Amino acid sequence: MLVAVLTYVGYGVLTLFGYLRDFMRQWKIEKCQNATEREEQKDFVPLYQDFENFYTRNLYMRIRDSWNRPICSVPGAKVDMMERVSHDYNWTFTYTGRVIKDIINMGSYNYLGFAQKAGTCQEAAAKVLSQYGAGVCSTRQEMGNLDKHEELEKLVARFLGVESAMAYGMGFATNSMNIPALVGKGCLILSDELNHASLVLGARLSGATIRIFKHNNMQSLEKLLKDAIVHGQPRTRRPWKKILILVEGIYSMEGSIVRLPEVIALKKKYKSYLYLDEAHSIGALGPSGRGVVDYFGLNPEDVDIMMGTFTKSFGAAGGYIGGKKELIDYLRTYSHSAVYATSMSPPVVEQIITSVKCIMGEDGTTVVHVVTKNERKRDIFPVILLKFQWEWTPVSEGKARVQQLAENTRYFRRRLKEMGFIIYGNEDSPVVPLMLYMPAKIGAFGREMLKRNIGVVVVGFPATPIIESRARFCLSAAHTKEMLDRALKEIDEVGDLLQLKYSRHRLVPLLDRPFDETTYEETED
Repeated sequence: MLVAVLTYVGYGVLTLFGYLRDFMRQWKIEKCQNATEREEQKDFVPLYQDFENFYTRNLYMRIRDSWNRPICSVPGAKVDMMERVSHDYNWTFTYTGRVIKDIINMGSYNYLGFAQKAGTCQEAAAKVLSQYGAGVCSTRQEMGNLDKHEELEKLVARFLGVESAMAYGMGFATNSMNIPALVGKGCLILSDELNHASLVLGARLSGATIRIFKHNNMQSLEKLLKDAIVHGQPRTRRPWKKILILVEGIYSMEGSIVRLPEVIALKKKYKSYLYLDEAHSIGALGPSGRGVVDYFGLNPEDVDIMMGTFTKSFGAAGGYIGGKKELIDYLRTYSHSAVYATSMSPPVVEQIITSVKCIMGEDGTTVVHVVTKNERKRDIFPVILLKFQWEWTPVSEGKARVQQLAENTRYFRRRLKEMGFIIYGNEDSPVVPLMLYMPAKIGAFGREMLKRNIGVVVVGFPATPIIESRARFCLSAAHTKEMLDRALKEIDEVGDLLQLKYSRHRLVPLLDRPFDETTYEETED
């Protein structure tokens, strides 16, 4: 409660100073850096609302240096960043010509470590580039349907365990351009309140009625389903043509995992359809990396529309939709993204094919695993040595990546809890939000971590609720234990410096073996 009050006070102080600075700019006491309207445009409707303009000018500008940082390398476990400085309080930036090397990357969605500058995927993509070129210069409906596209779609369908699948060149458009093809006027969309902007946009473009249920709250969802069936459409009271439930596998700002078994139970009970966005969960969850359906051990046929992207776990670009053959055939004809968008680039397609085969264990690569109850030892990725009953067990490199990500996720989350930070999300989610709360700490945390060569993502209003600013870490299978320990050490120091350890509950290690699941207990300070 105290933290919430202080956060509101912080925003209040910033707002007061913002109005004071606007007054000074109006009277030329302070130099005005923002764009001004030309005299002949004074009567035009403003492009931005007053609050948006004020917030950008007086609050966001203070911490703008923590966003849009220019990366000049592959977004792997470590990245290189171009140094820039501002001499006018973040209104403009100047590059110094210096490159900051080997920053530990804790912000990219490189869950399985396929964002590499060398390796099987890159070699395959380079070979396809020389054969097919960089672009297709046409849509799938015309001259842009390559054999590689069809190979990818068959592979994705087999990977997901569905009848058919279709690939798209842009992940955002996979949602925003396909939802309008599935529902329209007279249909009802029930959307989680924390769904991604692409789902929100797609729902709005569809023309369907939209109702929001509380995040991951099954009571709220069921209430909306009951009301929809009992009352029907507004005014006419006719039954809805369709009811479509929109959820995500992993929510990218919260790190929470959808309660999919309960959602499926409600969907069956009330005869509605389910649209599952697995942008962040495909490849990152489940023993086989097949996403949240695999994580819960469910039947893929229980999900009507399975959507995902290739931009995260696969280190590529684009998205897909999987489901019944009739559904995919319909989307090939009526989806705006399928009909009008240019086909996916061939090297990108090959990157996805190679990485999916790696996850499925069909690429011929193996990594040795040896596991015992008493010792766990890790080498630099991708070679991982684990000891178990003194038996050497070869597994595919893809499965090793999935297991490594799961281990890194649990270790990183436990260490943060041990230090006293408040973190959100499910224990198995590689998206780890660390709560900052106060607006002044958003930029301070990002700058202090960069000084220590740790690259992080900080997030604030309007991407989050106004009192829930946070840093968001994304774990990767490419992170070694040394990298994680280094990052955790720096986070611990910055947490003490900025007083970010708000938690009253900590995980206290009883032994010095952080990977032993039996060595932790929860205690209260």
